[in-house]
Amino acid sequence: MSSLYQKRRKRPELNLVPLIDVLVMLIFFAFVTMQFKSMTTLNITLPKVDTAGKNEFKGTVTISIDKDGVISFATGANNNRVVTDDQLIGLLEQVKKIDRDIPVLIKADETTQLKKLAFVMDACRKTGLNKFSLQSR
Repeated sequence: MSSLYQKRRKRPELNLVPLIDVLVMLIFFAFVTMQFKSMTTLNITLPKVDTAGKNEFKGTVTISIDKDGVISFATGANNNRVVTDDQLIGLLEQVKKIDRDIPVLIKADETTQLKKLAFVMDACRKTGLNKFSLQSR
């Protein structure tokens, strides 16, 4: 009788549900800890100012000037885009039409020529955006 009664081995199974749960948690953790940086990150070294205090800026307009004098313009969620001097004045006039009290943050590399920085500050004044500030480290 022992020949008729044979133990059948269970076929091994791989339980995928816990593996999928772990994979989903790893993906979720990766997205939570990921730092999103804009594609066009400028290589700007801000000048150090001892008396600047805290640089808390809550505006939505940022003008960046790199060490070669290239101007980038960004508003709100828009990424930096390189603009010419004439385009900068036109963009600032459009911003003034939306909100004349909007603060403008100017980020200039510490080796930027004073002439280019003075042009940007003057463009802000000409368009009526007088609430501008320089960012430092």
